Amino acid sequence: MLKYLTIILFISVNSIFPQKYHIEYSLGSFKDASSFYMSSSGFLYVTDSGKDELYKLDTLGNIVKDCGGYGWDESTFDNPVDVFATPLNVYVSDKNNNRIQRFDKDLNFISQLSTRNSDNKSERFGYPASCATSNMGDLFILDTENKRIIKFDLFGNFIMNFGGFDAGIYALSNPKQFAVSPDNFIFVLDGKRIVVFDQYGNGVSIFNSDYNLESINIIFNKLTVNTKHNILLANLNSQFSLSEIIMEELEEKTSIVSSLIFNNKLYVLTPEKIIVYSRSGT
Repeated sequence: MLKYLTIILFISVNSIFPQKYHIEYSLGSFKDASSFYMSSSGFLYVTDSGKDELYKLDTLGNIVKDCGGYGWDESTFDNPVDVFATPLNVYVSDKNNNRIQRFDKDLNFISQLSTRNSDNKSERFGYPASCATSNMGDLFILDTENKRIIKFDLFGNFIMNFGGFDAGIYALSNPKQFAVSPDNFIFVLDGKRIVVFDQYGNGVSIFNSDYNLESINIIFNKLTVNTKHNILLANLNSQFSLSEIIMEELEEKTSIVSSLIFNNKLYVLTPEKIIVYSRSGT
């Protein structure tokens, strides 16, 4: 597995031998998609902030289940901005409702977590922009109101927060989204840098870039990070280095919301649809 040192590095982008992908097909129809994630069983979960809805799709684009609509009750949303799925659970960052909603894999509501009005300042989070679990079952939440990560156990009990103003060089200034690797490192997009923490909240690496980073996903050991028009890929089984992805036949005006690699296919989320690519020459 990839080892990290406490060091600040400039992101190495391999643009000499970019990986090229060609379009296979597109799927889905959204008003303003905000995030997506692929479960290990091969189902896509998509949040649509334009409709305040959550969808479960198969890889052919068929809607298996959906829920949502604007509101603050169970299974409704006010700007769902991020989704994360395990084989059994789906977590949605319901940003303007200041909560994380948890569903089963078939989108039946299970529970919600909200601490904005808690007496304990350390566990309060507001306007959550991202969430994910570790393989130990701990839940991490990006608290944009206080610019930090909050960690809870699988029962929703507060454990710790990190990345706040007291984190020194690892203090987050403009956190947007994060992803958790299989070995439980937390990769946080913070402006033009990626700040990496271990599962105990210790800062371990900072990768600087020239890019305004918008979204990040980790599926197994494939990390994808994107701007609004570019996608970069890293294999976490080797030394951290981002390779440029060239998407053939992609319209120049297309805005990229998020991206991920699953079963050697590249899935690109735009506000209106998901475009599926295969690697050229394979």
